[in-house]
Amino acid sequence: MSLADLPLPAVRAASYEVAVLPWGATEAHNLHLPYGTDTIQAEAVALEAARRAEAQGVRVALLPAVPFGVNTTQLDIPCTLNVMPTTQLALLRDLVDALAGQGVRKLVIVNGHGGNDFKWMIRELQPRTPLFLSTLNWWQVVDPKGYFEDLGDHAGELETSVMLAIAPELVRPLDEAGPGRARPWRMAALREGWAWAPRRWTQVTDDTGIGDPKAATREKGARFFDAVCGKVAGYLVELAAADVGDLYGASDDRHS
Repeated sequence: MSLADLPLPAVRAASYEVAVLPWGATEAHNLHLPYGTDTIQAEAVALEAARRAEAQGVRVALLPAVPFGVNTTQLDIPCTLNVMPTTQLALLRDLVDALAGQGVRKLVIVNGHGGNDFKWMIRELQPRTPLFLSTLNWWQVVDPKGYFEDLGDHAGELETSVMLAIAPELVRPLDEAGPGRARPWRMAALREGWAWAPRRWTQVTDDTGIGDPKAATREKGARFFDAVCGKVAGYLVELAAADVGDLYGASDDRHS
């Protein structure tokens, strides 16, 4: 399935319509998850979704995962690897240009890191490429409220449960994890979310986690992962069949 594992004859014979690019980060995830968590999860979702799409007759080019994300607010944590947004844009531009000359018509970025923001990059690149570009954050594909008790957004119950389901050998015992307690913004606008500023990680949390992982289980993670992969696979199948020149339905008469 993964392009990195295939020889030239298999790639030539595939005639890919859609390429999927998992993109993660390398950063601390509380005291119990590995630095590669974001990349591992994005790649696992992309791989399983591509496998399910192929079972429905769609060939997907699963590209190698990019393990470097935007981590400008975590550089005081040991071995955090950061790339600037403009560096991400340059790499994405080069990959898009390469794919555009090779018959692939659509690219989906499966993002695994909250610090990565591909929307503005796609807005910049789309007018200059024939590829249809889209992105998704895998943890937002399905509403987590029906699956998890604590909805903290970094190395908490959700991410820990998914890692227990897809890579349990990389998860330390949960009694070694920190509580993932986060200090809230003092300013109401930032607390309420209608104003935004980047969080200085070591000022927000003592263990790099945001959200308590203690209630995490493999079963919760497997259920959530299955639901996410099912929806992403459905998107890949629909996208592969779509005419990029005719992507919109009938207009709403109320607003005509």
